[in-house]
Amino acid sequence: MKRSVERILTTHTGSLPRPAGLVELMFAKEEGRAVDPKLLAETVRNSVREIVERQHAVGIDVVSDGEMSKLSYATYVTERLSGFGGKSVGPKLSDILEHPNVASHYFNDPGVKLLNRNRPACNGPVAPKGVKEAETDITNFRQALAGVPVEDAFMTAASPGVVSMFLGNTFYKTEEEFLWAVADAMKLEYEAIVRAGFVLQLDCPDLAMTRHREFADRPLGEFRDYARRHIEVLNAATAGIPPERMRVHLCWGNYPGPHHRDVPLEQIIDLILTVRAEGLSFEAANGRHAHEWKVFEKVRLPEGKILIPGVIESMSNRIEHPELVAQRIVKFAKIVGRENVIGGSDCGFGTFVGVALVEPEIAWAKLGSLVEGARRASAELW
Repeated sequence: MKRSVERILTTHTGSLPRPAGLVELMFAKEEGRAVDPKLLAETVRNSVREIVERQHAVGIDVVSDGEMSKLSYATYVTERLSGFGGKSVGPKLSDILEHPNVASHYFNDPGVKLLNRNRPACNGPVAPKGVKEAETDITNFRQALAGVPVEDAFMTAASPGVVSMFLGNTFYKTEEEFLWAVADAMKLEYEAIVRAGFVLQLDCPDLAMTRHREFADRPLGEFRDYARRHIEVLNAATAGIPPERMRVHLCWGNYPGPHHRDVPLEQIIDLILTVRAEGLSFEAANGRHAHEWKVFEKVRLPEGKILIPGVIESMSNRIEHPELVAQRIVKFAKIVGRENVIGGSDCGFGTFVGVALVEPEIAWAKLGSLVEGARRASAELW
C-alpha cells in the first residue's frame, strides 16, 4: 500500500455508481429475463474503463474497478462458488425494526426487494468453480488502467465472514464449519488479485454490523467471541499474502436506518487491529460515527498500520464542504501521523445494483470534495 508521504492520498470503499445501461442489464439478469452474455460482458468492460477514467479525472489517487461486474459486494460469490442454491432469511436489522415506517420504506425499495428475493443460502459443499470471473475482472481493470496515471489500485473481495453473515447455511453443522469452507474457497480469488499487482480489500461488515443483527439481544462478550473467530479465519485465509498488500473495510451497514444500535468502535477496536491487513477503512463521517476519531487518542495504532477513515458520507446527498473534509483528515493525522492516513468514504456508492442512496452525480461531487479537502489538509500538514 502507498502511504501519504508527501501529501494526503485519497481513495474510497470500492463500489461506485454503475452506468444506467449496466444497471438495466444486471437487473434484467437477476429478474430472470434473457440477457445477451456478450452484451453484458462488453457493457461491464466499458463501464470499468469509464469508471477508472472518471476517478482519475476527479483526482482520486487509489482507484478501484467500481465493482462493476458484481450485483453486490457479498452475494456475487454465489456465481463463483458451488454449494449455494437454497434461500436465505432476510436480515434482521434491529435498529430499523424498532421503527416500522423506516423498515417499510427500506424493505420495499425495488433494489432491496430484488436482493432479498434472490439471496441464496448454502445447501451443499462450498468449493471454488475456478477463478475465471475473478480473472476477467482483473483483465478488465488492468486494461482500463492502461495509460491512466494513478498512485495505486485496489480490488475488493468478500471476506469469509460477510459471506457467512449475508448467506444462510443449511448444510454445515456449525457456522464455524461453514466459515472455514468459504475461507478455503475464496483464497484463490484473494491470491489472484494480489498476484495481479493490486491491493486486496477485504469487506468485513460482519465485524461490526452483526452486533445489531444476530447479536442484538445477546451479551457483548458473545459478539466479541464471534468477531474473534471471524478474524482468526480471515487471517488464516490470507496467511500467504503480505499485510502491506491488503486493507480491510469495516462498517455498520450501508443502509438508511437510525443506526442507534451500532456497536461503538471502542468496544471492538482491539480485535479489529489484530487483522493482518495493513490498511483499515472505516466509517468516520456520518452522524453515528464521526465522533470516534477520539478512540485513537486512547488506542495506539500498531506499527505499520494505515487508517483510511471515511471523511465523506455514503448515505446522504449532502455534499461535504472541503473545509470540513480537511478538518476531519487533520484530526486523524495529528493523532496517528500524517503518513498513516488516507482520506476515504464511509462505504460504497454502489453497494447493491438498483439501490442508489446517493444520486450518482452527487456521489462524484462528494468525491471531488474529498480530493479538495485532502489538498487543503495537505497544505496544513506539510
